[in-house]
Amino acid sequence: MPSNRRRPQVTVGAKAVLALFASAVLAAGLYLGYQLSRPPAKPELADLAGGGSNPADPPAPRPSAPTSKPTPDPAAEATPSTGTLDGGDAESPAARETGSDGAAVEIRRQPPPGPWPGGAPRVAIVIDDLGRSVKDVRDLGALGVPLSYAVLPYEARTEAVVAELQRRGDEILCHLPMEPQGGNDPGPGALSTSMSAQQIADATRRAIEAVPGAVGVNNHMGSALVADRDAMSAVLGELARRNLFFVDSRTTADTVAYSLARQLGVPAGERQVFLDNDREVTAIRSQFAELLRQAEARGGALGIAHPYPETLEALAAEIPAARSAGYAFVTASQLLDGGR
Repeated sequence: MPSNRRRPQVTVGAKAVLALFASAVLAAGLYLGYQLSRPPAKPELADLAGGGSNPADPPAPRPSAPTSKPTPDPAAEATPSTGTLDGGDAESPAARETGSDGAAVEIRRQPPPGPWPGGAPRVAIVIDDLGRSVKDVRDLGALGVPLSYAVLPYEARTEAVVAELQRRGDEILCHLPMEPQGGNDPGPGALSTSMSAQQIADATRRAIEAVPGAVGVNNHMGSALVADRDAMSAVLGELARRNLFFVDSRTTADTVAYSLARQLGVPAGERQVFLDNDREVTAIRSQFAELLRQAEARGGALGIAHPYPETLEALAAEIPAARSAGYAFVTASQLLDGGR
């Protein structure tokens, strides 16, 4: 028997709603598919440099800190060096404790120089008493490392020696003759404690002009004069006017030269080791080993030597091994209160 119930009729309004809903679902699906198919965004230039604000970008790596030398051994730093120079100027054990008048003497030591690239201990060698032979400086040049050449101003071959050094571009010092203790003869043009300040300044100027191209000065003998504050003030004043540095050879524990130069603003250094007071080759090699120990403890050390055949033989044997061991040979001007 047929049913009398009527099927529900979909009205026009309901059809419209269903159509709108279907369109919305389709549009959402299309948009999601488009977003998923897009390539990732390119980073900004700042992000590529490590300086952008994108938290996903890793920061640029920082440069590593320079390697520093270990702290110098205080015991090695406090140990005064020994030796005599130029005919009897001595820094004896007794002189380290008391001055010539019996008063206590403060032993001032140069502070360790600043760090050297790579941390290599620096070694500077000043060769004194030049001006008598051009062959001397040619033989020394064959060692193949930087040296500082201290030329006496009034020797027979001073002009020729200076010309050879200038031709090679080596570092030249005026080896300034000064009054020693004990009556030894420092040679022509020597400064004396009996001179006035003006006479000392004039004599210093003439000596420097006799060694053209000199960038610094060190004392030849001078154990009496370097202990005289007024005399050294006159010397250092002339150096300051010419923008030259001073290396204190430390021929006496009573020297005021290095500390006074620091006070007056004159670039200064001082020697740590005399290499060839004893001219035996084995003794010179032993002193060279001491210079290396000082350089290792301090970061840098300055030695003084002379153009003796025995010194050349010892240095020719020792320098290649020292270089292979990592020591850096530099000029005296590179050990002035950390370098110029």
